[in-house]
Amino acid sequence: MPSPVNALGQARSSRSNMAPDTCCCSAVALQRRLPILAWLPDYSLQWLKMDFIAGLSVGLTVIPQALAYAEVAGLPPQFGLYSAFMGCFVYFFLGTSRDVTLGPTAIMSLLVSFYTFHEPAYAVLLAFLSGCIQLAMGFLRLGFLLDFISCPVIKGFTSAATVTIGFGQIKNLLGLQNTPRQFFLQVYHTFLSIGETRVGDAVLGLVCMVLLLVLKLMRDHVPPVHPEMPPGVRLSHGLVWTATTASQNNYRVDANQELLAIGLTNVLGSLVSAYPVTGSFGRTAVNAQSGVCTPAGGLVTGALVLLSLDYLTSLFYYIPKAALAAVIIMAVAPLFDTKIFGTLWRVKRLDLLPLGVTFLLCFWEIQYGILAGTLVSLLILLHAVARPKTQVSEGLVLVLQPASGLHFPAIETLREAVLKRALEGPPRRCVVLECTHVSCIDYTVVLGLGDLLEELHRQGAALVFVGLQVPVLRALLAADLKGFQHFSTLEEAEKYLQQDPGTQPYDSCDDPAPEHKIALLKA
Repeated sequence: MPSPVNALGQARSSRSNMAPDTCCCSAVALQRRLPILAWLPDYSLQWLKMDFIAGLSVGLTVIPQALAYAEVAGLPPQFGLYSAFMGCFVYFFLGTSRDVTLGPTAIMSLLVSFYTFHEPAYAVLLAFLSGCIQLAMGFLRLGFLLDFISCPVIKGFTSAATVTIGFGQIKNLLGLQNTPRQFFLQVYHTFLSIGETRVGDAVLGLVCMVLLLVLKLMRDHVPPVHPEMPPGVRLSHGLVWTATTASQNNYRVDANQELLAIGLTNVLGSLVSAYPVTGSFGRTAVNAQSGVCTPAGGLVTGALVLLSLDYLTSLFYYIPKAALAAVIIMAVAPLFDTKIFGTLWRVKRLDLLPLGVTFLLCFWEIQYGILAGTLVSLLILLHAVARPKTQVSEGLVLVLQPASGLHFPAIETLREAVLKRALEGPPRRCVVLECTHVSCIDYTVVLGLGDLLEELHRQGAALVFVGLQVPVLRALLAADLKGFQHFSTLEEAEKYLQQDPGTQPYDSCDDPAPEHKIALLKA
């Protein structure tokens, strides 16, 4: 043990060494809250050029989408643009990704329509309240809660939302009136009223869908741009590519910082009559594929949206609903993942359960589908914890090896398995619990193992432990279990048990170094 003088000197040395790190950590913490401080000092003219092109591309994409998504939310078209620019400016300061763009999306618009009853005032209030909740979650660092929503739940939700949004636009595509909001009633009413289709609306909508499909095919087969191409050809190539990009971009971001950015966007957006927004899959892909370098591209997008509001608002009234319906259907169609069902069938069929539950219940109510799917996923996870797989080796000595940690829901199952196999017939067999894969245990498990030791001893058998990790060994030693024996290798344990267990005192512990036990307990 070091002397008090040495300890004091070490403490002073540690504080002096930590002083620069503390300042560095403060700077890092500030950059984490204001990511603009990390990239702005190195900003260059080349980045400005690329950000301007990307911002212009996203702006040309967001304007028609925002108008269309306002229809999904049950609001006048201009509210889509009211919601499309605030996120551009907020994310410039707070965003952690150069690619992500915030604004109205199809799925968020669908959720808004469920709670606002086509009333703009309710939509604005919803933006403010949801923003406050998101800010609170970001400050409390609750982004980890997203880890409990599994991929099958997300896929089931997005696929169901795609069907709901797409079919919900059939009424506008065909010019039908007074269609119910609930999905199943909507399907029934649409087929019941199919004879009331307006030919002009149907033709216009189908022509728009075919045009968008042709543009998509052109993008897929258009040759790459070469510097020697004439300027007009390069411009037309860029316009076709910009107008037809709806792919997803896998970008990992800081969940807590994103909550802060989205929350502040919604709070400030409510001041300019915006409804709730979030990150957009499609426009994020446009941003990334346009070569964006920093979140500064959002400034161009936001400015373009504001210009549209200033000069084009009076023209929004004349936009045909059938044309907007075609834009929405073609925008959400790629979100339906047709391959996920086959993939899960091959990888893990049990994951089809939360996906199916989420998918089906989302047609009733979106929020119930997400909640039910998440609960099913958690139940599957808890079942794995409560019934961990255990490898069993039969012989004169019974060896059980749990495949994962031991937690309180699993101890009763383990106890029954040990007693059944060890005492099922003469002669009684001793048991080795191989704990190489067990990294942690709780108090209930410790009590259960103590009861198991006593039960086997009363029946003329024994239980020993092998491969205990330090935290597990420390917990078992601290409990001072009667008859607790542990060994480093399986061979040592089997050699010990092949002797007559009755010759060993029940309260003995095979620990050749008592000081080692004391050190473990103090550690």
